[in-house]
Amino acid sequence: MLSAKLAAEREPVLSVTRVTKTYPMGEVQVTALRGVDLVLDAGELVVLLGASGSGKSTLLNILGGLDVPTTGRLVYRGQDLTAANDRALTAYRRDHVGFVFQFYNLVPSLTARENIALVTDLARRPLSPEEALDLVGLSSRRDHYPSQLSGGEQQRVAIARAIAKRPEVLLCDEPTGALDAQTGKVVLEAIGRVNRELGTTTAVITHNAVIAAMADRVLQLADGRLVADRRNASRASPAELEW
Repeated sequence: MLSAKLAAEREPVLSVTRVTKTYPMGEVQVTALRGVDLVLDAGELVVLLGASGSGKSTLLNILGGLDVPTTGRLVYRGQDLTAANDRALTAYRRDHVGFVFQFYNLVPSLTARENIALVTDLARRPLSPEEALDLVGLSSRRDHYPSQLSGGEQQRVAIARAIAKRPEVLLCDEPTGALDAQTGKVVLEAIGRVNRELGTTTAVITHNAVIAAMADRVLQLADGRLVADRRNASRASPAELEW
């Protein structure tokens, strides 16, 4: 018999089953997801590829509890969140999920450390702001305001803020979309380091197929469907990527 610890490690962190999502657009119904099945395992780094309109962001929002499926199931650690109310979904997002978006959404009047403290003050067992900034290589910039930071540095502060509450799941939506290639590699290295050192289950959605080489597993979305699911033999370092 498996020990409770081993069973928990092997249990999927997140799964969606036959998930669809339909939005009303005037008198027309637009389908963003069409029967997606997906499992995210503990500690893996997954890249979701797809063109604009393929359903990537919709799927990420459902995984993070920002949106709910029209049909199908969302399960976190054995807990069915499909019929969860707003309060339960808020608790799920607050306690278990970190988000990183294309735009940094930092408070301009607060330093890097103070932006992170907004999260750590509410978390149950947070990293300190200093620990979070060290993980993304920004210890020396902790007292700088967003206007004093480059775009890549601001994005790394946003990553530090997302992981400071020690989320089990980190969801990144086009985290390098507003950055040049060299700066993007630095940001991807920060995401990879968080995944390795904290064991955070990480999903990165992007239209840039090159980024797939840094993942454990690569998923391809097209027209709201999951059309490919492959595992890389090894993970490339972001420094090796060329785009």
